[in-house]
Amino acid sequence: MQFNRKDKDDKFLLNLYKRLLYPRMVEEKMLKLLRQGRIGKWFSGIGQEAIAVGSTLAMQSDEYILPMHRNLGVFTSRDISLKKLMAQWQGKATGFTKGRDRSFHFGTQDFKIIGMISHLGPQMALADGIALADILDNKQKATLVYTGEGATSEGDFHEAVNVAAVWNLPVIFLIENNGYGLSTPKSEQFRCKNLIDKAIGYGIEGVQIDGNNILEVYDTINQLAAEIRKDPRPVLIECMTFRMRGHEEASGTKYVPQELFEEWEKKDPLSNYECYLIEQGILTTDSVIDIKIQFKKDIELDVEEAFDEPEPIVDSAKEESDMYFPHEQKVVEPGESLSEKRYLDAISDGLDLAMQKYPNLVLMGQDIAEYGGAFKITDGFTDKYGKERVRNTPICESAIVGAGLGLSINGYKAVIEMQFADFVTVGFNQIVNNLAKTHYRWGEKADVVVRMPTGAGTGAGPFHSQSNEAWFTKTPGLKIVYPAFPGDAKGLLLAAIEDPNPVLYFEHKYLYRSLTAPVPEGYYTTEIGKAATLKTGSKFAIVTYGLGVHWALDYLENNPESDATLIDLRTLQPWDKQTVHDAVEATGRVIILHEDTLTNGFGAEISAWIGEHCFKFLDAPVMRCASLDTAIPMNKALEDDFLAKARLAETIDILLKY
Repeated sequence: MQFNRKDKDDKFLLNLYKRLLYPRMVEEKMLKLLRQGRIGKWFSGIGQEAIAVGSTLAMQSDEYILPMHRNLGVFTSRDISLKKLMAQWQGKATGFTKGRDRSFHFGTQDFKIIGMISHLGPQMALADGIALADILDNKQKATLVYTGEGATSEGDFHEAVNVAAVWNLPVIFLIENNGYGLSTPKSEQFRCKNLIDKAIGYGIEGVQIDGNNILEVYDTINQLAAEIRKDPRPVLIECMTFRMRGHEEASGTKYVPQELFEEWEKKDPLSNYECYLIEQGILTTDSVIDIKIQFKKDIELDVEEAFDEPEPIVDSAKEESDMYFPHEQKVVEPGESLSEKRYLDAISDGLDLAMQKYPNLVLMGQDIAEYGGAFKITDGFTDKYGKERVRNTPICESAIVGAGLGLSINGYKAVIEMQFADFVTVGFNQIVNNLAKTHYRWGEKADVVVRMPTGAGTGAGPFHSQSNEAWFTKTPGLKIVYPAFPGDAKGLLLAAIEDPNPVLYFEHKYLYRSLTAPVPEGYYTTEIGKAATLKTGSKFAIVTYGLGVHWALDYLENNPESDATLIDLRTLQPWDKQTVHDAVEATGRVIILHEDTLTNGFGAEISAWIGEHCFKFLDAPVMRCASLDTAIPMNKALEDDFLAKARLAETIDILLKY
């Protein structure tokens, strides 16, 4: 292995050695603890330390790094104490996730490290958002994100690299090519000779380096980071290395040919660099021993102290509240001035006011810039706010949701438009595993709103008309709003954008141009979690939301003798239990109406809650009126039969006969 010190002085080279040695010794201690049964799991990075250490030291201390689970050197090179790390690994109360998540699945703003989730790939899109925030702030910064060679097969890899290329984001995508994805060799993972060949397809630079040569790693990252700070653009770096242990210790290494171990043992990043420094007279055999003795002493002390750290206190209420970033909504009351607006225009007005109020708000979505979006809600926005803040995106829902989270991490707000709510499936992982769980895991906000044009009534068929709110209402950490009127559409959207938690904002496509109503002028917000009582009666209650509100209003107008209470939930997570309770108590009969399919629709949750908490008030079973348990057909006659509206009158008749 050839080392080139260039202009580095002895002190710098010695520091690199210590930074390289320390995580190796920590890992050796972890393996002993594992054999002793004192820890339960370990993902070893032995043999790969030069990548983590060299690249981290090449970055500025206030630049974000997004590592993987074999990158201990990132954390130690940013001077996170082993005691703190050990507390994290052992699930202690003093760990970064307070015992809620494992190993390196955490982030820390103090050290500008954003940890991974178990799904390989999503962290790369976060790097895009972080880098975008730096660009918008005119900061000359780079962002470094790691991935393994196996994850380059993930769609998240493609989406993130492509977005960074299209937007010229200063992101270093670093691939640790250690030859195996768990037990699958690279020959069974991809056909290209080198992974940097992928860079050609994105029109970006690709660099392959010896990942076991710490000076080569440091110099390469240092040079490229300096370049892209001044000339923003992404770079793909492939670090050739080898995993000397199993994927994790329980998996073993029997699937790896012995000759590979023998070959790569000769390329060990630590022993080779150590020999080099001895040859240079920077280290001696005695000084190596002295350094190791001191490190061993420090490691033993930190590890044992971490074992004595307190366990998390079991507190169910605290666990539930920590799913969300603390936020007490202060409702901004509407003014008296009103104007007639379509449902669509109220949403557009809300977005416009939010863009004025929050200069750190970025809108992202397919075709939302000059074209104005599929439904023209952002028409004219680029003229007012520019393409930096109103951003057309490639067709890549996962990367854009991830970029939204990255923007939030780096001080911005994001509103993401799904062209149709149906398309959210492609970004599902980012929403339910990244947006929803980030605050619970390590206390970071996820200041992202996902706009969801939803629902049937337009003959758009199975992939443009689904009601998919129930996919998300069961996911803690998300807030779900679903306005039925233009005034609420505006007020709830502004409230959602104010909220630092992730909000899915469902807007019904059928109502866009078919519904007009008076909307207050100017900025105001509607309370998230508060239902509206639209009518008060004594015979029965209808609890509904979205288009179901208008079906119910039509029914009550055509049946004035019904004498019913009508509740518009407006928010599905959290939902207004007290208002529903009061309506059930007052009427003794309740029907839950929604456009979604019957089985496991959100109405089932409301029904179960009423059965548990309002049983003594009931004079009849809780009835649900929902759409058929089929996909949504395109043909109008079939669609009309599918929708819950077709069975509303019949269901009410059955309810009233009890």
